[in-house]
Amino acid sequence: MAAPKPEEISHPPMDQLQGLEYCIDSNPSWGEAIALGFQHYILALGTAVMIPSFLVPLMGGNDGDKVRVVQTLLFVEGINTLLQTLFGTRLPTVIGGSYAFMVPIISIIHDSSLMGIDDPRMRFLNTMRAVQGALIVGSSIQIILGFSQMWAICSRFFSPLGMAPVIALVGFGLFDRGFPVVGRCVEIGIPMLILFIAFSQYLKGFQFRKLPVLERFALLISVTVIWAYAHLLTASGAYKHRPDLTQANCRTDRANLISSAPWIKIPYPLQWGAPTFDAGHAFGMMAAVLVSLIESTGAYKAASRLASATPPPAHVLSRGIGWQGIGILLSGLFGTLTGSAVSVENVGLLGSTRVGSRRVIQISAGFMIFFSMLGKFGALFASIPFTVFAAVYCVLFGLVASVGLSFLQFTNMNSMRNLFITGVAFFLGLSVPEYFREYTAKALHGPAHTSGVWFNDFLNTIFFSSPTVALIVAIFLDNTLDYKESAIDRGMPWWVKFRAFKGDSRNEEFYTLPFNLNRFFPPS
Repeated sequence: MAAPKPEEISHPPMDQLQGLEYCIDSNPSWGEAIALGFQHYILALGTAVMIPSFLVPLMGGNDGDKVRVVQTLLFVEGINTLLQTLFGTRLPTVIGGSYAFMVPIISIIHDSSLMGIDDPRMRFLNTMRAVQGALIVGSSIQIILGFSQMWAICSRFFSPLGMAPVIALVGFGLFDRGFPVVGRCVEIGIPMLILFIAFSQYLKGFQFRKLPVLERFALLISVTVIWAYAHLLTASGAYKHRPDLTQANCRTDRANLISSAPWIKIPYPLQWGAPTFDAGHAFGMMAAVLVSLIESTGAYKAASRLASATPPPAHVLSRGIGWQGIGILLSGLFGTLTGSAVSVENVGLLGSTRVGSRRVIQISAGFMIFFSMLGKFGALFASIPFTVFAAVYCVLFGLVASVGLSFLQFTNMNSMRNLFITGVAFFLGLSVPEYFREYTAKALHGPAHTSGVWFNDFLNTIFFSSPTVALIVAIFLDNTLDYKESAIDRGMPWWVKFRAFKGDSRNEEFYTLPFNLNRFFPPS
């Protein structure tokens, strides 16, 4: 047998992913784009419903308050997505609610001055206003770092080797929202997982009028089938005598969203009253803003590959962070109960559908704004059991994580230095947050538990995030261990050309501002 040729053994590094049907600035037909946009809207509902459903009852709110917060979150999510795709990075990313803000928000909820309010309604309103004030102050971190281009300067310390664990853990770090949630209702979660994989991968060759329907709309089709199946189980009384936790995760009538939702309700700023400001609350929230900045940085780089674009230049990335800060400011003004960050699941859906079109994401933003104002219709879709979304997350989070791993192709993974940095960053990025989660579950407070609540919130928030821990470890090691002699091994010759806007001719096609705004904001 003849010896294999070198090109048959290895694959050359590639700037852009292959096999995508539509890239960032190419668009499917309007009918297909609208259907794909609706699919992104359905996927975004998972986080938009889950966060308020968990937090609002802790604050003393009722089902009506929960519905109103969900509507507000979706409304602001649509606005922020439009702003980001038009004026921010211009990547096809949905800007949604973020779990990164949970630690400081729960700390605010359990503040003694708020817990002491006897009237549940007043406690809900006062807590909401306190969260709003903290978000408004905290948003200044991203606004300043972004629009001052300070984040662009910080990105000079990044390399493909350093960013690979960060991007990968944007997906891997969310493992607790995948199969552990599927396991709460396996009779719905397992069929959903199997159907989604079957439609999107094994049956992707099926076409209707030259359109790969099953691959392109695997999420919509499988959600519709499993939602109907779950409703059938609910109506037949299959969960009548099951434990409350099982019923909450399996039944389609336990969310109480449809009955509580108004027909028409338009969210508006300061709808909960004037925000209140507390230095301790704001400082803790700043940690969450930093975490969302780091997680979104990894998600932007993953989205650029799944949209077949070049990595966003430093000033474009910084511009996007600045607009994301504006998004957190809007979240504080409207009262969404959480800050904003890039929706990782929607980034994964770009790869699953092989459609990275910016127009599709902008259409999905239109659906978010439209259905957030038509309460009953939006609540209908929002009543899908969260187990269904968790099954999809098992695939989409993993897909985003694999994009992070693909950055290692630009590095020398035969280098012991690189193996050390990659392995340690991955392990600590998973292990440290797991320690913080287990400690909190047992002790009902984080490992940082001093008399300074703001200090506790800051540390606990930072180390709850896998991408943040990975960035701290990977970037420190990558820039201190033989970094001058290891530039080629780190992948810097490939990376350096994407730092500046004019470093690659394709950047103008992908990242130029619309409406000829580059005349006023020239790229650096």
